[in-house]
Amino acid sequence: MDTLIVGAGFAGAVSARELAEAGERVLVIDKRPHVGGNAYDRPDAAGVLVHAYGPHIFHTNSQAVFDWLSRFTAWRPYEHRVLAVPDAASGRAYPLPINRTTINTLYGLDLDEAGVAAFLERVREPREPIRSSEDVVLNSVGRDLCERFFRGYTRKQWGLDLSELAAGVAARIPTRTHDDDRYFSDRFQAMPAEGYTRMFERMLDHPNIELRTGVEYALVAGTDRRRTVFTGPIDEYYGRRFGALPYRSLRFEHEHLADTPQLQPVGTVNYPNDHAWTRITEFKHLTGQQHPGSSVVREIPQGMDAPGAEPYYPIPNPANEALYRRYEALAAAETEVFFLGRLAQYRYYNMDQVVGAALALARRLAEGGSARSTAA
Repeated sequence: MDTLIVGAGFAGAVSARELAEAGERVLVIDKRPHVGGNAYDRPDAAGVLVHAYGPHIFHTNSQAVFDWLSRFTAWRPYEHRVLAVPDAASGRAYPLPINRTTINTLYGLDLDEAGVAAFLERVREPREPIRSSEDVVLNSVGRDLCERFFRGYTRKQWGLDLSELAAGVAARIPTRTHDDDRYFSDRFQAMPAEGYTRMFERMLDHPNIELRTGVEYALVAGTDRRRTVFTGPIDEYYGRRFGALPYRSLRFEHEHLADTPQLQPVGTVNYPNDHAWTRITEFKHLTGQQHPGSSVVREIPQGMDAPGAEPYYPIPNPANEALYRRYEALAAAETEVFFLGRLAQYRYYNMDQVVGAALALARRLAEGGSARSTAA
């Protein structure tokens, strides 16, 4: 082979296809028994298409990324909407990201856009400089909205307080003065019409690609090849030489509701302050599937010390970033090993960002470049 690719998720599958089309022979391995990484979906026992590792909602502003993926799937237009229930006893749900409807409904007001902007300016707590996610939230919406919608969710999701997380985590969620209740505002918002797994199967269906699932990297580490693209945890690759990089894991509780055609008014409902789970997602909203029952998943965050825990989210804060930099220095000295993706680059990437990075890396490799400039 020319290239060994470790991982059959977005990073691995996209780079594999690009290299294969450039004439390279590629071996793709994944320790799981399926393709698609965390985006893997499958029919459950009732026949409802579910995302095994929690909801994956595709959105991007990149025409190039959308067009490239469109080679392997048709799309179902879908704009994701999220409600948050800050007090489970009352059961009242409010749009998230916070918008005009959220503020008017929560506080019994009737403000127009200018009024909402003035309200937010009045309640915000200016922070300078912005160092943490707490700074971001307080600077944007003030303390009451922070406590209702953000602090509790963050503690559950990350096992840390807002003040202990890098600013970029909270900065991913905007605050709006208008009534747009879409969770994302990207130009392209859609779901693969036949699911993510089918899209990945088409992507990896090429005569120059050999796929082996259920295979650990250690079993093929000595295989003869020109190079390796590694998409797993970078600290794992180096035997955790400097200690383990902290990751956050999740436990998924899937449930089929045979006599419930629809449980929720939107795809996802967040529970920032009550219950062990952070959110419940109902898959038929995402897929548009017709079925007399409905299937949902509850996401329960956990640490990596939980039995069977898998790494899902790098935990961004200064100490963890400093530890990652030590591993990044090892990676920079490699000549034929390239690290790509959320776990390999210790970055909280969206799916489209991973696709873009994989395309850039594979094209530079196919052209004979070092590709060291594609670490973003």
